[in-house]
Amino acid sequence: MPLAAPTSRFDAAAYLDWEAHQPEKHEYLAGEVFAMAGASRAHATIALNVATALRNHLRGGPCSVFISDMKLHVQADDAFYYPDVFVTCAESDRVQDQYMSAPSLVVEILSPSTSAYDRGGKFASYRKLPTLREYVLIDPERLSVDLFRRHEDGHWILYPAEAGQTVAFDSVGLSLPIETLYEDVDLQPGQAARHP
Repeated sequence: MPLAAPTSRFDAAAYLDWEAHQPEKHEYLAGEVFAMAGASRAHATIALNVATALRNHLRGGPCSVFISDMKLHVQADDAFYYPDVFVTCAESDRVQDQYMSAPSLVVEILSPSTSAYDRGGKFASYRKLPTLREYVLIDPERLSVDLFRRHEDGHWILYPAEAGQTVAFDSVGLSLPIETLYEDVDLQPGQAARHP
């Protein structure tokens, strides 16, 4: 039987124990929990396309690809998130089971209810991860990808991609036509994805 959500703030250890017994997923930020909403068909399809492309590319190597069922810990913010897709190549994450903490790439598929947070507060939190090299935001309603890359000087630079362009995941050495990420997604007229 699922445990009820605590009525007051609780620490990360209590959250991890409580979350392990919940039928739904909850993100955690400094003592507060937030229920995760369900995803649209387009959202789920794009996440699967991204994860599949990354998994096929990285298979057999030291990196692992995770989908939205694995938590990502941002210790600097006392936070646990469920990114749509992320990659970790860190030795320290190979011995973890409940959550990872050293990603090189994080991908979020936008939704109307989370878009502002994914671009603002969540991105600010992810930037505190010293291993993170790229943060990618994908719009499920049109061919539009915003890839933010951390450069050696610590600055984050935006590399946007639209129809007909390539998305370069330099952190893992993979470049894909943007249409590959949108395969089998019904977009607005004039935004149809190519189906290989």
